Amino acid sequence: MKNMAIARRYAKALLLIGKQTDQAEAYRDELDGVASVIQKNPDLAQTLENPLYGAADRKKVLEKIIGSLPLSDVMRAFLLLLFDKGRISFLAAINDFYQRLADDLKGIARATLVSASALSAETIDKIQASLSERTGKQVALEVEKNPDLIGGIVTRIGDLVLDGSIRTQLQNMRETLKRGESV
Repeated sequence: MKNMAIARRYAKALLLIGKQTDQAEAYRDELDGVASVIQKNPDLAQTLENPLYGAADRKKVLEKIIGSLPLSDVMRAFLLLLFDKGRISFLAAINDFYQRLADDLKGIARATLVSASALSAETIDKIQASLSERTGKQVALEVEKNPDLIGGIVTRIGDLVLDGSIRTQLQNMRETLKRGESV
């Protein structure tokens, strides 16, 4: 939990700088790029984070990475600050929080749609439009398939869960019957 608070704090700080300089979107792309490079290469992440290697050597590796990527001065300084403060291992979590915060800034809500079977593009578009209307924000919808639902869909937008799955309806019916209530 403490780790999430740390990641959130750094993401908020970078977003604040981005808002002040109108570079929030540029920082989003840069941070995501660096995070994905490190995430795709576990040996690189291990090298940057492992205290068995000297701090000076690990910092040189980070500086080489930074030098090879087209990054702004602010992003370079931010990454070096993370390293100097011993927070470079939080880069993936910081990126996740930053992406969410940048979406909020643009009025985009992230949602997940889970269905028992594949949905048509038209159905997904209708659901996305309905969610946009309901939230008053543009909705970025991630679609997943889970046959365990039996039928129906489950949608998550932040803390809000809209569960219209057959599985949940059957569980609710079972609980109602156990209590002796009429259906």
